[in-house]
Amino acid sequence: MSAPRLTRRMVLEARSEVPDGAGGFAVAWVALGEVWAAVVPGTGREGGAEAVSLGEVAVKITLRGAPEGAPSRPLPGQRLREGGRLFPILAVTEADAAGRYLTCFAREEVPA
Repeated sequence: MSAPRLTRRMVLEARSEVPDGAGGFAVAWVALGEVWAAVVPGTGREGGAEAVSLGEVAVKITLRGAPEGAPSRPLPGQRLREGGRLFPILAVTEADAAGRYLTCFAREEVPA
């Protein structure tokens, strides 16, 4: 495997619940750190509920490897952000046998 070109700076974010002041909780996203990545788009499709239409594009995002349990290793349920673009992470696996790189299978949802 040749080394990927990690040319896009992204922010790794984790979901957090914060008190909303009325006895409940609101969802907030907490930045865990910045990563450099290579993003390869897949095929798109239209989805969403009746009232909301979303365009959805599957993407493979490659970043530097990190051992299991390390805070810099992305997990399903977290997301990567690039400016206003959001990429919820669906799965993470090693991209090569040596574990030098990780592949995040994600999707970009775009309001239609």
